[in-house]
Amino acid sequence: MILIDPPVWPGHGRLWSHLVSDVSYEELHAFACELGAPERAFERDHYDIPAARYQDALRLGAQPVGSKELVVRLTAAGLRRRKAMAR
Repeated sequence: MILIDPPVWPGHGRLWSHLVSDVSYEELHAFACELGAPERAFERDHYDIPAARYQDALRLGAQPVGSKELVVRLTAAGLRRRKAMAR
């Protein structure tokens, strides 16, 4: 299932959502392509989606969830990829 959290994450003068799949990266990439998200918006395990595209993602079938639920579901699916720790 494709999940999206609310657009509350600030960056580059905008607010952003995280778009993930709790099934596979293939499902995530296919959905992002249909949404028109550029490849550069993919970061490790999610796509950063600007607030202006949030409703478009919902219309395409993304399920809205809170940020904590999104991480729980992503982790439970074994698809969470954490940032490497700086040494």
